[in-house]
Amino acid sequence: MSASRREKIEALLADDPRDVFLRYGLALELDKEGRNDESLTVFRGLMADDTPYVPAFFMAGQQLTRLGRIAEARTALRDGIEAARSAGDHHAAGEMSEFLASLGALGE
Repeated sequence: MSASRREKIEALLADDPRDVFLRYGLALELDKEGRNDESLTVFRGLMADDTPYVPAFFMAGQQLTRLGRIAEARTALRDGIEAARSAGDHHAAGEMSEFLASLGALGE
């Protein structure tokens, strides 16, 4: 039986545990497998890095929204907008702002 995509990523991460792209890929794979808490833990780690990985905020916000955790999604998105602006990534800030606005009154 061949290794899953997640297992391959985990093997690569064993050699380079700080690799942002591998960590992001792992979070996405865990999400696909329905391992939400593990996925969100990886996303939160990326969000808490000295240089936050901006796409992690958006993906965490989307995942939390799918899980009905709207207040947490809003927090991730607001933090992501701030991180994107700090990084000069106005496109990502705009996308997250639009998604945040689309949540409207959900979960209020």
